[in-house]
Amino acid sequence: MPSVTERFCATPQGPARVVSHRATKPRASLLLTHGAGGGIDAVDLGALATELPRRGYTVHLLEMPWRVAGKKVAPRPAVLDECFAAVHATLKIRGPLVLAGRSAGARVACRLGDPLGAAGVLALAFPLHPPGRPEASRLTELQEVACPRLVIQGERDSFGGPGEFPTGMPDVTLVGVPFADHSLKVPRRAPVSQEETLDAVTSAVGTWLDGVVGGPAE
Repeated sequence: MPSVTERFCATPQGPARVVSHRATKPRASLLLTHGAGGGIDAVDLGALATELPRRGYTVHLLEMPWRVAGKKVAPRPAVLDECFAAVHATLKIRGPLVLAGRSAGARVACRLGDPLGAAGVLALAFPLHPPGRPEASRLTELQEVACPRLVIQGERDSFGGPGEFPTGMPDVTLVGVPFADHSLKVPRRAPVSQEETLDAVTSAVGTWLDGVVGGPAE
């Protein structure tokens, strides 16, 4: 059975909290962090931490120091990168590692994917641009990563829906989530439930991870 452990890691901005959901026989690990508007209790992060260990993937949920300290505003991107890298160095994860995050955390994972030698980058709700400002694109952060990337994007995401991403990006798999918003939540009137939506998200991530690592677990 998967086990869950918690530890605090020192960073230049204070302690970060890491909740690790460990697979019994891990084939790879994810270091997964939250966005600027929430924590590791986000519904999609929780679903991945529950389901992926059953497929052989350990999930380390990283709560950034600003959240641990009870602050409401995230620091600038360079500080987020610094803290993420410090936790990565402390954990000393062995085997293939996928960097992952939602929203602002997805940007961190993209920026650090190559420097930290990631096997892949998972971007949940990548904030392509600020709401209502498509001209302020952050696409280069996604495009400049060398390793494979998976983008999970809600079709109603105000930070950029799947249709706003260019087609044919090398080594980028884009999965649109019907009826979902930036939090990957669907309205009650949608023809699919929230549970079905999360099942589809975890399935897509698991299948992509199998391809990155090299086939599903036996």
